[in-house]
Amino acid sequence: MMEDTALTVWEHIQTVLSIRLFGVDETGVTIGGILQVVIIIIAAWLVSFVSRKSLQRYGRGEQRMAASSLYMLTRISHYVIMLIGFVLAIASLGIDLTKFALLASAVGIGVGFGLQNLISNFVAGIMLLFEKTLKVKDFVELESGVTGEVKEINIRSTIITTNDNIDIVVPNSEFVNGRVTNWTMRDTYRRVHIPFGVAYGSDKNLVKEAVLEAANKVPHTLTGTSHRPPQVWLTEMGDSALNFELVAWLKPEAVNRPGAVKAAFNWEIHTALVAAGLEIPFPQRDLHIRSWSKPSDVDLDEAPADQIDEKTEEQTDEQTKKQEDAKAETADADSAASDNDAAKDI
Repeated sequence: MMEDTALTVWEHIQTVLSIRLFGVDETGVTIGGILQVVIIIIAAWLVSFVSRKSLQRYGRGEQRMAASSLYMLTRISHYVIMLIGFVLAIASLGIDLTKFALLASAVGIGVGFGLQNLISNFVAGIMLLFEKTLKVKDFVELESGVTGEVKEINIRSTIITTNDNIDIVVPNSEFVNGRVTNWTMRDTYRRVHIPFGVAYGSDKNLVKEAVLEAANKVPHTLTGTSHRPPQVWLTEMGDSALNFELVAWLKPEAVNRPGAVKAAFNWEIHTALVAAGLEIPFPQRDLHIRSWSKPSDVDLDEAPADQIDEKTEEQTDEQTKKQEDAKAETADADSAASDNDAAKDI
């Protein structure tokens, strides 16, 4: 009795699975066929999952493979296995793949116009995986000014995580068509330029000594290397200040934190300048006020003799002072020529 009931249920299941839904090139597609397609695709995904986990364990064991190469291999293997599974699923329906290819190409031409961006991003993602110009854990800067670490390179987009822990989804085509600055592509050592200014009349050597001492207090500064020490450059004689730059190499772990690094250097530089008694100037402007009557309009013959003598003496003293200041600056420049770091940077 139970066997007859089981046979009846199985016959009902077979009847339901054999229901024709639609036809493709005179080939009927049934509910059972659709279920078979779903099972094959799920099986392909499981095979892909197991293969990726196996590759990751193999690559990480004893550092056999770089992280970027391992990531590229797992992604490509996933795409290939899923493509094979899709082809097998279509073939299980009894559809001639050659005719299906013609149908797919015809449909693809029509759909392609509406999916140009999607196809472009997919091709760009494949190019990024093969070229290796962009890898997971690279720190990049886009043309839009976005900076962050590459977390994932997917089919359509790449995920970048900023230093504020914000995930930004960037289309892959932006990395191929636009200009991308990769801070960690070849080497993790980078040099930063921290600008600052001091008042005119400040001792340049004292400025250099104070700022170098400040740089050594910042934990991000690369130390222990003789060919990459921090330097202080006099970059410009501005309107209100002598403009300098602290040029320092960073430790690898600090490269991905440009904002924090700049803030740390600025803090120590300000502390060092204040401790050394060096003035950080405000913007300054010299105003020359003229009277409504120009000196040329005054008749010197009618002016008192003592006024003319005082004016002549003032002009002579001013010219003499300017000449002495110029000589002093020239002497200072000659004596400090050996300490000019910018001249040594070739």
